[in-house]
Amino acid sequence: MKKNLQPLFVAFIALIVAVLLSFLLSQFSSMLKGQAETRSSKLPKVVISDPRLEPNKHAAQAKKQEIKKRFEQAVVMLHAQQYDYAVKALHRVIELAPRMPEAHVNLGYAFLGGGDAKSARDFFMSAIDLKQDQMNAYYGLAIAAEKLNDIEMALGAMRTYVHLSPKDDPYRARARSALWEWQEARKQDTKMYQKSSTSGTPVSDK
Repeated sequence: MKKNLQPLFVAFIALIVAVLLSFLLSQFSSMLKGQAETRSSKLPKVVISDPRLEPNKHAAQAKKQEIKKRFEQAVVMLHAQQYDYAVKALHRVIELAPRMPEAHVNLGYAFLGGGDAKSARDFFMSAIDLKQDQMNAYYGLAIAAEKLNDIEMALGAMRTYVHLSPKDDPYRARARSALWEWQEARKQDTKMYQKSSTSGTPVSDK
């Protein structure tokens, strides 16, 4: 091949390669677009009922939306340690869904964070009544009972929590540690009670 034709041949090959690359890229882009449209077409469509045509269905949908919204607000407030706001939001959730055990549990933790151990205990117990295997309710009940100096209830609830919790549960080690501390405290209380009972009862001479 003559030297003066070589630059033309190289330019021609480069042009062919560029055209092929452009074609392949356009095909790949179309394929991706088609896949995205296919996936989006399979997503469930959210249909809000017309309150005039289907008032009952619309009311049920609005109720579910409010429950979800209030519950999520309460979770955010709990993480932010805004316990009073969490209590208000969860009270509304329970008004709308009185048999929702998760709302009872979170309300228990909201009261516990706010320093009301008695109310916390009551809501942890109501959560357990609604769902016997509500694991985090037993943990909260144990903490609330310990704050109320009910060591027997605290031990029983925490033992149940350990029994229900999986081995990789992040709070399992803490629960076992609490059990050991409470058992030791109970032993000390028993020893003190036995010692005081054997020392006799002081008699007043007045």
